[in-house]
Amino acid sequence: MAAERMVVIGGDAAGMSAASQARRLRGPKELEIVAFERGHFTSYSACGIPYWVGGDVPERDALIARTPAEHRERAIDLRMRTEVTEIDVARGRVRSRALDDGTESWTGYDELVVATGARPVRPALPGIDAPGVHGVQTLDDGQALLDTLAATEGRRAVVVGAGYIGVEMAEALLRRGYEVTVVHRGEQPMATLDPDMGRLVRAAMDGMGITTVGSAEVTAVRTGPDGRVRAVAAGDTEHPADVVVLGIGVEPRTALARAAGLPLGEHGGLLTDRAMRVRGHGNIWAGGDCVEVLDLVSGLTRHIALGTHANKHGQIIGANVGGGSAIFPGVVGTAVSKVCDLEIARTGLREKDARRAGLPYVTATIESTHSAGYYPGAARMTVKMLAERRTGRLLGVQIVGRAGAAKRVDIAAVALTAGMTVERMVTLDLGYAPPFSPVWDPVLVAARRATAAVRAAGA
Repeated sequence: MAAERMVVIGGDAAGMSAASQARRLRGPKELEIVAFERGHFTSYSACGIPYWVGGDVPERDALIARTPAEHRERAIDLRMRTEVTEIDVARGRVRSRALDDGTESWTGYDELVVATGARPVRPALPGIDAPGVHGVQTLDDGQALLDTLAATEGRRAVVVGAGYIGVEMAEALLRRGYEVTVVHRGEQPMATLDPDMGRLVRAAMDGMGITTVGSAEVTAVRTGPDGRVRAVAAGDTEHPADVVVLGIGVEPRTALARAAGLPLGEHGGLLTDRAMRVRGHGNIWAGGDCVEVLDLVSGLTRHIALGTHANKHGQIIGANVGGGSAIFPGVVGTAVSKVCDLEIARTGLREKDARRAGLPYVTATIESTHSAGYYPGAARMTVKMLAERRTGRLLGVQIVGRAGAAKRVDIAAVALTAGMTVERMVTLDLGYAPPFSPVWDPVLVAARRATAAVRAAGA
């Protein structure tokens, strides 16, 4: 009996996690695995690229978890620099093209995994493709940026966008000795936070010497006589630049899936069931940055591009193809980041998310310290909490502060997943010692304040 064939499109977190997990469960005589990757690298940490550019990670290869050779040693037919150009659902096959010599071929599949990832948003603006303008999504992108920094004499950098990638790249460029300006459309940086919390981020960035320019729509990238970038235009203002980094965000890379007629959601990502099977297709799976996932708090679907989810999706797909039964229940939207010594965290819903979901809410914001106030080095943090007005159910938490702030959001992430009320959170048995926390942990102080707000709203 011939072995079944699993074809994987995409050689990073979701795709190769799926391939590796399926291989653990089924040997080569039962399951042939063919994987296609259009780039030069597999199984790497894209989230680590800003820290490589900034010098915290000394070399590129430190970000690579498993090389193509290592995958091949595990009986995975990994075809690098090969792009899948068409999915033929009716005949169960994919067309691929070798990027180095242009040869094309068809490969049949019994099980197909779509793990095409996401791509940086690159608006169609004059000069956007000029030398010196960089998106940062892959290791190739990071290397290209480092090459530009090494060859550039000027020391002025403009980052377009102030989300996670934007603020992380601002830090990386600042550490490389650049004069950094961050230009963004929102009133405050970090649109993943409510504006009142984003204001704290802006104040901290200004204090670090990073210039933030909010409510600014970039209209063009200006170039000099040599064709290289010289400035970023936003309205009537030009911001001088020797290098530009785009940190506007990413969108699902799903053109291939769309052309094949696979179902997409309102954010452009593939729609799957909880087993990560593409809806309406029994032998097609999808995971990683190209899918939309269920938000457990709002009940809506979201597009969240994070390696943590991608690896879990891959494990689940591989387990199911391998003969097991696994599900991905959804997310609560947890994310952490930093810019220099400022830590930024969020989970659950922002105020505008709660309004969109039709959930009446109350808020509570407190200031505290990461350790006992009398303990040397106690650092400040601000915690904002949202709770459902009628039930007191926790809806979301945002934290901005210094050392010891960001990972406290995990307390809230667990509480959200469990569907806890803020009143129930107040009695959580959290670890305490003066070097680690005040007697009342900042998250519990916020929960106590939110409980009072819920009671007052119901009075």
